[in-house]
Amino acid sequence: MAMAIMAMAELKLAVGAIGVVFGDIGTSPLYAFRETFSGHYGIETDSLHIYGVLSLVFWSMMLVVTFKYVMTITKADNKGEGGSMALLALISRSSEGKRWSWPLVLLGVFATALFYGDSMITPAMSVLSATEGLGYVNTGFQPYIVPIALAILIGLFAIQSRGTAKVGALFGPVMLLYFAVLAMLGVLHIVDHPQIIVETLNPINALRFFYSDGFTAFIALGAVVLAVTGAEALYTDMGHFGRTPIGLSWMFFVMPALMLNYMGQGAMVLAEQVRPASELLQDPFFLMVPDDWRIPVVLLTILATIIASQAVITGAFSLTQQAIQLGFMPRLRVDHTSASAAGQIYIPLVNWGLMVMVIILVLGFGSSSNLAAAYGIAVTGAMFIDTCLMSVVLFALWRWPAWKALPVLAVFFIVDIAYFGANLIKVPDGGWVPLAIGLTIFTMLTTWSRGRKLMQQEMAEGAMPIPIFVKSAATSATRVPGTAVFMTSTADGVPHALLHNLKHNKVLHERIILLTIKVADVPFVDEAKFCQLNDLGQGFHRLILNYGFMQPVDVPAALHRVTGCGGAFKMLETSFFLSRQTLIAAAKPGMPIWREKLFAWMLRNSESAMEYFRLPTNRVVELGSQVAI
Repeated sequence: MAMAIMAMAELKLAVGAIGVVFGDIGTSPLYAFRETFSGHYGIETDSLHIYGVLSLVFWSMMLVVTFKYVMTITKADNKGEGGSMALLALISRSSEGKRWSWPLVLLGVFATALFYGDSMITPAMSVLSATEGLGYVNTGFQPYIVPIALAILIGLFAIQSRGTAKVGALFGPVMLLYFAVLAMLGVLHIVDHPQIIVETLNPINALRFFYSDGFTAFIALGAVVLAVTGAEALYTDMGHFGRTPIGLSWMFFVMPALMLNYMGQGAMVLAEQVRPASELLQDPFFLMVPDDWRIPVVLLTILATIIASQAVITGAFSLTQQAIQLGFMPRLRVDHTSASAAGQIYIPLVNWGLMVMVIILVLGFGSSSNLAAAYGIAVTGAMFIDTCLMSVVLFALWRWPAWKALPVLAVFFIVDIAYFGANLIKVPDGGWVPLAIGLTIFTMLTTWSRGRKLMQQEMAEGAMPIPIFVKSAATSATRVPGTAVFMTSTADGVPHALLHNLKHNKVLHERIILLTIKVADVPFVDEAKFCQLNDLGQGFHRLILNYGFMQPVDVPAALHRVTGCGGAFKMLETSFFLSRQTLIAAAKPGMPIWREKLFAWMLRNSESAMEYFRLPTNRVVELGSQVAI
């Protein structure tokens, strides 16, 4: 009975994974096969090349998605969580203090930055490619394709603040239907040319393609890789569904449906006698749809691309929250859209920033074929970085022997370098866009992380030891009723806000809490380790609250759980004192002056600690100070 219940639970998670995890890779049949034969590469439309491309698609899915992500990288979880930030935290915890750890941190941060570039291009590419199908329903839609795509995208971003719990319940069934339709469309044409199944599975056809076309086949990899974009989502979303349900969904449903559709597109081109292959390859996905099915299939593909875009947007929110908690981003406003699910969040700045960039991309490129030149380089760059980080996991964490690890890594690196190199050729045609976005965000992330450390060091240098302060101030200052909570970023020394308050107001509260919020490099902190309390005497208490990088911070709620430092906390009798620093850019060796000014701008525009920690607005006192780094 228990086994049956567990199996049902796994099945339910597998269906949910189909709705969220595979949206991006599921929409690739709309454009991947078409782009391989587009005019950019000049590949002939004969059986040798069609078999070769299909074989490349199949073995790319096997090597990149199945072997690399499903069977290998998903094993490297950080207490169940995946993604570049979780993997980076896992490696950093194990390699702390080692000389080679900082290049790995930079690689992980750059992978995060590339994800933002991908999260801008994916909605533009997928929704635009689906709405282009309206042109095959009625040619009168042609002038309105871009406006319709923009309307869909703007509507999608506009509803983010309302949460996705109700709409998300439809994701699984819609995507199940979508993948089933992909498979049926493929089978309709495979029956006309069944030989294509054997030819697709035969790796010799991929090798023959390279032998025949040489460098042209290599640069065509830049389009073939579009078939596996979204593979990194399997790892990123692992925490929501688990490794086993994602693997089952991929192996037994998603991958077969995708490959049947790709083979169906190839079979249609080879079997069609009426229209020339060059015409069919202009848009093989929509041309393979029977006339009676065209309208519902186009509407279904639009729904599927909306779901794929939603998954990427949600991923950007989650990644941003992790980056804030781990100290790579300034505090931003984070709204929780669900009372029961802590992971359902909405970040206004990220949402509207993504929307503006998506609109610019749609208007700037105008069609999915043009966008294809920009699509892929961010994904292949992130995949290459994942392999670099994975090599550290195999040797340093899992202690694999060289004879076992090197062949696995060699295959992964050869595939990743080939795909990334093929995409680099597309840089002049639009590939520079995600790279520019990634470099800009990488600069901001590293500037904030470095500036924050320098500012903490500067403030720590002049900090008074707490035992000395307690002895001198506790007896000399006037004590007033109530509780004062002084927020401090470090668990050593006297907070600046406390010194300023004593200097200007010349009073101390009866109970003083020196509160530090610490975010661990694990997704969730155990309840037993959540709170650390130290009685400093004279009514002073040092309180440290520990959170995981996936956990939202709510200070008033946390204080209600704290015992052992007097009576219960009453918000009407508690004052929160915050220190707000104003940065003065100075010619010090810490950072170049332009980075100091960038850090100062980010500091000024970050969310106030009052809102970020959910402090009651009428109980907060902010005391300012100036810091030069």
